[in-house]
Amino acid sequence: MNYENYDPFFPDQPVVDLYLPIWAKLSSFKSKPAFIWAEDGPLVQFSSITYEELNSSAQCISSELLLSLRKNDTVLVLCSPGLEFVEVIFGCQRAGVLAVPISPPHPSFSNGNWHHLLRVMSQTRPKVAIAQREYIKHVEKYVARSSNKKLSEALKKVRWISTEDLNGKKMEMQVKNVNFGYSGCNVDGVYLIQYTSGTTAIPKPVLVTAGSAAHNVRVARKAYDLHPNTVVVSWLPQYHDCGLMFLLLTIVSGATCVLTSPNTFVNRPRIWLELISEFKATCTPVPSFALPLVLKRGHAEATVTRTVNNPISMMSLMNLIIVNEPIYNDSCVEEFVEVFRPFGLNPLAISPSYGLAENGTFVSTSWKSSNCDKFSTYKKLLPSARLDEDHVDIEILVVNEDTNEIVEDGIEGEIWISSPSNATGYLGHPSLTQQVFNATLKNKAGKCYVRTGDRGVVEGEQRFLYVTGRCSDVIKLSNGQEIHPHYLETLTYNSCPNFLRGGCVAAFEMSESEYTSIVVVTEVQSKGEIESDMFLKQICEGIRKTIMKEEGVGIGLVVLVKIGNVPKTTSGKIQRWLAKYKFMKSQMNIIMQMKFDNNGNIQSTMQKMMQIGKKEAKKGKKVLVVEEEEGVFFAPTNRTLKSCL
Repeated sequence: MNYENYDPFFPDQPVVDLYLPIWAKLSSFKSKPAFIWAEDGPLVQFSSITYEELNSSAQCISSELLLSLRKNDTVLVLCSPGLEFVEVIFGCQRAGVLAVPISPPHPSFSNGNWHHLLRVMSQTRPKVAIAQREYIKHVEKYVARSSNKKLSEALKKVRWISTEDLNGKKMEMQVKNVNFGYSGCNVDGVYLIQYTSGTTAIPKPVLVTAGSAAHNVRVARKAYDLHPNTVVVSWLPQYHDCGLMFLLLTIVSGATCVLTSPNTFVNRPRIWLELISEFKATCTPVPSFALPLVLKRGHAEATVTRTVNNPISMMSLMNLIIVNEPIYNDSCVEEFVEVFRPFGLNPLAISPSYGLAENGTFVSTSWKSSNCDKFSTYKKLLPSARLDEDHVDIEILVVNEDTNEIVEDGIEGEIWISSPSNATGYLGHPSLTQQVFNATLKNKAGKCYVRTGDRGVVEGEQRFLYVTGRCSDVIKLSNGQEIHPHYLETLTYNSCPNFLRGGCVAAFEMSESEYTSIVVVTEVQSKGEIESDMFLKQICEGIRKTIMKEEGVGIGLVVLVKIGNVPKTTSGKIQRWLAKYKFMKSQMNIIMQMKFDNNGNIQSTMQKMMQIGKKEAKKGKKVLVVEEEEGVFFAPTNRTLKSCL
């Protein structure tokens, strides 16, 4: 069925929630699925919620929440991914309460997986926490027997509401056919606290207003040319960043979004391809680091029992949105396009994009910036924007981060953004808010910019913007030059791809007295694949030689560690700052480390399994402790998005 294009008839709404009643009243949208949930198994099971049902659900949940809460009260959302999560998010917006969605840590709260939850609760002080009933029961059992007083007290302070109870109230109110008035959030009111990913530092709470969020998804809708005929497929985490934005973007566009969980994708990457094929998806977001995983374990020609019954077709795709940065072309995107071109993938569908939590999420894309099959590249990177386009109320600059002056094209600097999508600041961080959200150019007062903390460079006649890395991660070489660690990490993996784990490498600087060296920490495959100590030494030497040959950079220390030791964010990005901290605190399971002098000669070699935890060390045990990552974690394989590559 085709749905009318609403743009000429329905003006943009000030907040996303106000789009729902409009769609729900249209006869062609009442029975149209807004969201479809795919649950994997022997057979993929689907459930859905229509625009009319979602609008009614948002009203009912809103009414129930406002029985005990006031507008602007804080609600902690600890629901697992699924349609219930979607309903709660829109119900909170309809009620005008402030939602704080985070990934629910395992209710055993073991292995330190509770630290982020406690941080969130202490910073946001929620009145209510919403979760599944079974999860709440586990929390109650934990509180009853736990010796962790800080966490127990925090968990007891909030009032817990189960999604099942909300659904029960919803059914009851629908039967009574209660007529509600709109009491949703205001344009300037904060409706969401979105935590940063933790790539460069401990996650920070970003305050997002309903108006800035609506602007952000309207800009994204226009940039990707989304409309009621659009079908989105997404497995990204729903509680954060891009995954959350696509929930709002679906409603603003009047589209249909097919969802599944990150764990489902990691377990069976092919399901992403199957959903695109079955629903004839026109748009799908994916981190570029997940593309090699699809090529390796989800290839369209893989000998899987579902292959015959579920042939892969990517002919419908108009937007294959690459959502992380920096975005390499030759290492993943180019290969992915070549492999899936025979299955209908149009190279023009590739949509390299840029975004960050401090700007709602979406900033820009370079999609449709060229009519040829291939993008221009800069040091193997794809562009994320074209600055000669008319961005109306959005301004993107590259600035010298020391002098606050705009740099010339071709010179790298920090990316600054001025946009109505900009968030208002960090909760409880006034000085940092002033520094990040209210930056001004030298000798140009008035206009404020968000300092993204990302490095970029503008190149070419079309003024393509290339995101080159993070400011805080830049490695300064002894000759005064600088290099981004992702180049060293990529070369490290390429030096021995059959033994090292793709996406599980961290490079950083470390000072010893007055001497600064570059450290590369990389995970290796299972211990059973290691043939000899000499083989390990050859791996370490090979890493240093490869990096020296390709980049002219001398590595001072190469460290081989066991699986699960290189920390990553919930979306699978390397946390170099945390990797450095863990290494310096001897909190990694090291298989071998090799130290080199300035001439590349081996200074020392150490092979041992380092202990984690004082008790185990005292007992002399060799143990492997893998921290449970927030969000993308499941037993028994302890895989995460990037550790599977």
